[in-house]
Amino acid sequence: MKSVLVFAALSLGALALPAHAGNGHCPPGLAKKSPACIPPGQAKKHYGAPRIGNRVSDYDYHLIRYPDRYNLPPLRRGERYYVIDGQILRVNQETREILDFIRATAALLD
Repeated sequence: MKSVLVFAALSLGALALPAHAGNGHCPPGLAKKSPACIPPGQAKKHYGAPRIGNRVSDYDYHLIRYPDRYNLPPLRRGERYYVIDGQILRVNQETREILDFIRATAALLD
């Protein structure tokens, strides 16, 4: 009887532990983010607002595939438009460095 109670207590204790997923106890949704395993609010505090010269990969971003939907001017060779924190940015495609802030946007059209 005593062994049954010990087994039951251990089983219940195991259920009380928090569930962790993925590598290094990172939930799968956060593992896919950039930076990985850091909640978006914490990443923003750590990395701050995007600035010219920063790298796009340090933020949660969206690549604008159809700039004409936003009435954006044509890009130079090797540049792309990205949206980070509601701001449209011009970015170097190779280095992913932020080159310029274009304007704020309220909705993604891509």
